[in-house]
Amino acid sequence: MIKGSNVSLGALSENVGSVLVSLGWGSPTGEGDADVSVLLLDENGKVGSDADFYFYNNPVAADGSVQLLGKTPTADGNEDRISFDLTAVPADVERIVVAASRYGEARFGELEDVRLTLADAAGEELLHFAIDDAGSVSAVIFGELYRRAQEWKFRAVGQGYDTGLAGLATDFGVDIDDDAAEVEAQARESAEADDQQDAPDGTDQQTPTLDPTPTPTLDPTPTPAPASTPIPPPPAEPETDGRPAPPRPPESVAVPPAAVPAPRRPEDDAGQKKPPARPRTAKKKVTLPKVVKKTLAENDSWRAARLFPVSSLKSDRDREMRATSVLLSVMAQVPEFGRRLTAAFGAPAGRMETFTEVTLPHGDTPRRPDGVIRVERAGKLWTALVETKTNGNALKSEQVQAYMDIAARRGYEAVITLSNDVALEGSPLVDVKIDRRRKHKVGLWHLSWAEVAHQAQMLIRHEGVGNAAHAWLLQELLHYLQHDNSGCHGFQNMGPAWVPVRNGIDDETLCQGDARALEVVESWERLIRQVCLGLGGELGQKVLPVQRAKRGTDPDARRTALADRLCTDGRLRAELRIEGTPGVLAVTADLRTGKLRTSIEVPAPEQGYPLSWAKRLVRHLADAPADLHVETLVEGETPGPRGTLERLRPEPADLLPKDGATRITGFRLSLLKSMGSSRGNAETGFIRSVDDAVHRFYTTVVLHLDRPGPRRGPSKEGTPAG
Repeated sequence: MIKGSNVSLGALSENVGSVLVSLGWGSPTGEGDADVSVLLLDENGKVGSDADFYFYNNPVAADGSVQLLGKTPTADGNEDRISFDLTAVPADVERIVVAASRYGEARFGELEDVRLTLADAAGEELLHFAIDDAGSVSAVIFGELYRRAQEWKFRAVGQGYDTGLAGLATDFGVDIDDDAAEVEAQARESAEADDQQDAPDGTDQQTPTLDPTPTPTLDPTPTPAPASTPIPPPPAEPETDGRPAPPRPPESVAVPPAAVPAPRRPEDDAGQKKPPARPRTAKKKVTLPKVVKKTLAENDSWRAARLFPVSSLKSDRDREMRATSVLLSVMAQVPEFGRRLTAAFGAPAGRMETFTEVTLPHGDTPRRPDGVIRVERAGKLWTALVETKTNGNALKSEQVQAYMDIAARRGYEAVITLSNDVALEGSPLVDVKIDRRRKHKVGLWHLSWAEVAHQAQMLIRHEGVGNAAHAWLLQELLHYLQHDNSGCHGFQNMGPAWVPVRNGIDDETLCQGDARALEVVESWERLIRQVCLGLGGELGQKVLPVQRAKRGTDPDARRTALADRLCTDGRLRAELRIEGTPGVLAVTADLRTGKLRTSIEVPAPEQGYPLSWAKRLVRHLADAPADLHVETLVEGETPGPRGTLERLRPEPADLLPKDGATRITGFRLSLLKSMGSSRGNAETGFIRSVDDAVHRFYTTVVLHLDRPGPRRGPSKEGTPAG
């Protein structure tokens, strides 16, 4: 689609009761990011209440009509996905605005391949809209869904705002309550006092970037006028089915008065003794779970009674049956959890029932899928078949193919596979042939056990659920999934190519183009994504792998290049972006030396004294391991000073260049540890050693670093010409 065009969803697919909207972008550095938001507007172009504004602090609608699903890594960045159940949208909602915003001084013009895609309930992409002229704006309205003649349509908007999320929300009638500026000022005053103490001449210095600041806000500034006139309601006719609309007569150019953003009317709040809480654009402060209460057990050998016991599990079949029944039963009893797992697959919000060991006819041999999920909404059913594997067992193509055929014949909407493996973009876990001649489309989706555990952690430790009983059920489910005997530990085997590749690197016989090297690269990517899920669930923050690839790079081509690089230098590399940290956490597995390196680069403050920076950094690392390597990053090719934290603690000045004139650009912190040799997840396994290394580095080093300040766009001097 092009800017200004519109199209009827019903003309593109018959399966648009639920749709999945994805907002995507890339960044040359892998660091660019934005936050999505959704506004439900009435006939006046305003939200009915502040609850109709969905963003990171209000991600899910109570009726299930809107759910922000979070970010999913792609080959050249990430996509932020939003699930819409259009059958559940309230009748008084005329338009649904989909937008995204950046915070601080970041602008959309710094990102690449800014785009929107919309897919139907079966996962088939229906439309694509690229925004090539975002420019120096901090918020963009990508598009809008709107009703017309009892059907839903989409319009490509591409309108920019220079006032951030707060400005965009206010223009559509949302009351913004944001005290982040005051909190930030208090933090800066405290940091200035520290810097004054460290300054050589005792003069007051401005706060360096390394100083503590509150969690970044999207835009704490009161809202001035938008960069362009807010969008009016869609034109009545003609509809263009994806083509730009023809010019309208001059008399119809004027914007209707109802569409012009105006302050909230006084009568809207009349009669309320206590005004409702207003949404905050400052990100929530998330704390780690509290320490478990002391047990009443007489000795350590006693084990608490569990709702889902695992001691009787003896075979893979027992594990699959028990895991399927446990998961599906909790999904049906905890609506927030069941909705979170199925929304991305096109399921509506409604009454969910789940079944196990269902017999379905299939030729001469009936089939028994592991489970069935059914969701009822307004008299309509959404149904999915579930195929489960545990204990590292692989999915079988012929089984999944049979279930796809059964689902197509019976009018089911989806087949969901669930296993320890992690799906990768462009690398399907099973080869399934889809008959395009069939009118009814069936979506094939995959869940990993690690993702199931991640979603349970997010709900019970950070976001909350409806009541204490639901929280207890999720806690029991999480305990079951994490038990050694459940077989639901997630990705736990680097594959049969792991040992031959390691041996080939040791004896220098591994050649570029070797298919086994590509298998190891894919396993490494699966492992990193699982590490992100585990760490993100514990922290309650976004943890995503950074993909530094050229725009438009095919995933297979990118992995092939990484496999060739593995053959030449014997290293596996990955980068993790953790929300609220000052830099990217890098992980390198050197298969030649058997060492794992975890590191992070902390940028130098823009103001202050270098000696103050060094002292403050060492002071914040008081509880870090003594063998932590600290290296000063300087301009030019000459390496800067370096040393272990044990040696630098009494003499932070050793981090400064001897000539005193070389400009310091930052500091690199690194930890080295031996990596496991076996391909599995045992105590000496490679997978567990990587997971332990990342968690240890985050908890002992990264957690104690200063949070980043507001993001800045590139300076004019640093912008390439042309």
